[in-house]
Amino acid sequence: MWFKNLKLFRVDPTWAPSADELETALERLAYAPASSHDMQTLGWVPPRDEGGLVHALDGHFLLSLRNERKLLPTTVIRQVALAKAQEIEEQQGYKPGRRQMKEIREQVADELLPRAFSVYRDTRVWIDMHEHRLLLDAAAAAKCDEVLGALAKCLDAFPVRPIMTELSPASAMTAWLLDDEAPAGFSIDQDTELRATNESRSAVRYVRQSVELDEVRKHVEAGKQCTKLALTWADRVSFVLNEGLDIRRVSPLDVLTENQDNIGQNDAERFDSDMALMAGELSGLITDLTGALGGEKA
Repeated sequence: MWFKNLKLFRVDPTWAPSADELETALERLAYAPASSHDMQTLGWVPPRDEGGLVHALDGHFLLSLRNERKLLPTTVIRQVALAKAQEIEEQQGYKPGRRQMKEIREQVADELLPRAFSVYRDTRVWIDMHEHRLLLDAAAAAKCDEVLGALAKCLDAFPVRPIMTELSPASAMTAWLLDDEAPAGFSIDQDTELRATNESRSAVRYVRQSVELDEVRKHVEAGKQCTKLALTWADRVSFVLNEGLDIRRVSPLDVLTENQDNIGQNDAERFDSDMALMAGELSGLITDLTGALGGEKA
């Protein structure tokens, strides 16, 4: 249930659909399995088995976008096409030309596509109607564009923008390391990356190792800034913050999970319990983190 990554977006406070209204809108792009001739298909699926396209809980909406893609390696197409070209050469007495080879490859792809395997990728979306935030469980920018594009196709007016802070994460994280002190409510963990700001983009990484203050000063004097920093919030959630305000490797600590006694709960109750815990904790983390970065830009 817990999001592993968080891409942060601000939703206009005037946008306030009900769960039913949002469900109706998403049905415009509900997922349907790819046909035998489709390389890729995209659509909304229920985030919980036997549920609707929108799972609503106390002002929080959970959505899931599915991307189905057929696996048809170009090497396979090329091999089969070459075999067909050889057969044609034997029949017509000369090798197929460039244009004919292109047609052969297209024909082979069409013939192989119905037998290709499908791979599925689901990207989860959390809309916090209390804080007017949209959060994506995605690390890559392409996945974010995919989700936002799918939402734009379903919603007539969807005012959303990336959350930006007054202080850049890179300059703030560098200052925290130089001061050897994290902002209130946070502690610095062991994973760190410092990267040069010039064209070389040279980087030094510390993995499961604390960085010494003298080393930080040396790297900063050499023109580097902190671009990734592992942090823990309130002794409850660990994560890695990067220079783009992306939150990665989100993990609830034992103090949270050990109190989740699910004995006697059915699957639906357990899902709602996990969702409520995640929403409450991560909402607090995001509020404190943006505050530590000087607040959001207007």
